[in-house]
Amino acid sequence: MNTENPPFLVARYALIIAIVGGLAALLTFAAGGLGGTGVTAQEFVDLQQGHTVHAGFRRAHAKGFCVAGEFVSSGALEPHTTATLFASQTTPFVGRLSIAGSNPTAPDLKAPVRSLALSFAVGEREAWRTAMNTPPVMAVRTPEDFFLQLSALAPDRESGKRDPGKISRFFDEHPESKAFTDWASNYQPTGSLATEKYHSINAFYLVNSGGKRQAVRWQARPVARETGIRPAPGRDALHREFFRRLGQGPVKFDLVFTLAAPEDDADDPTRPWPQSRRQLVAGQLVINSATPQAGGACEGISFDPLVLPHGMEPTRDPILRARSAAYAESYRRRAREHWLGRAGEAGE
Repeated sequence: MNTENPPFLVARYALIIAIVGGLAALLTFAAGGLGGTGVTAQEFVDLQQGHTVHAGFRRAHAKGFCVAGEFVSSGALEPHTTATLFASQTTPFVGRLSIAGSNPTAPDLKAPVRSLALSFAVGEREAWRTAMNTPPVMAVRTPEDFFLQLSALAPDRESGKRDPGKISRFFDEHPESKAFTDWASNYQPTGSLATEKYHSINAFYLVNSGGKRQAVRWQARPVARETGIRPAPGRDALHREFFRRLGQGPVKFDLVFTLAAPEDDADDPTRPWPQSRRQLVAGQLVINSATPQAGGACEGISFDPLVLPHGMEPTRDPILRARSAAYAESYRRRAREHWLGRAGEAGE
């Protein structure tokens, strides 16, 4: 039985829908239809969610759980940004660990991509949100090509299977995907979400007190070492392994920033930067707790990568803006579905 006030819940979700619905429309308009191509956020999310809609869940990375902890800054980024969370201090965060796909009951170990998303409360009016993934780069550099990539990977409605020929043709026609396909062919998933390396993929700018901008990418680099031991089999293998591990102590990641050189293209997410680029350890992410996503602190958060604090700015990467618009549309749908569910409960 729901002990919360049903009319209040209905009103709250209705307000969320109105606000986020307007935001999604604004972002899509600002992007000119996801990069000026005529592909809307609605069409993009339609493709992501597939033929079966799992109401109330995220359209991408539907399966996951909430985490919470603190970021202990080293102060190493202070010369490059006015963002206060990178000063020598500790900032709490709420996050989410997840696997790729639109199915919230998918087997953990079969997912091709894993994700770590974080939301930092920088101040009363500021926040930083980042959604990091195991691939270090994108396969394509424009929203329309990303839409075509997802179309090529989508299973056939009748057979439920992907078409290898269609996938092969897509990558043959997009030579910029080489760095991504090289990574994919060599990637070996670790035995734990705690021992993966998660990347920002897109680049951003740090801005210091003098107005100087420095292009950066970052990664969450695990402190724990991969043992090669596979988790016990099961649909929720990675989830169970992480909760057991956390019962023995905090899970830690170093937050490492890579500084671009002038010749690096910050607007192209398909190009890896040379390993010789300068790296700074901005601090350490310390995960102290984890909870199921249903009713958890992360459930209602949209990890929009364009939510940035003062001292950080987006690049002109069109994929970045497409991600933001798609996140807003996915959130709008989830909020509406939750609201309709609550409205039904209130009428019982």
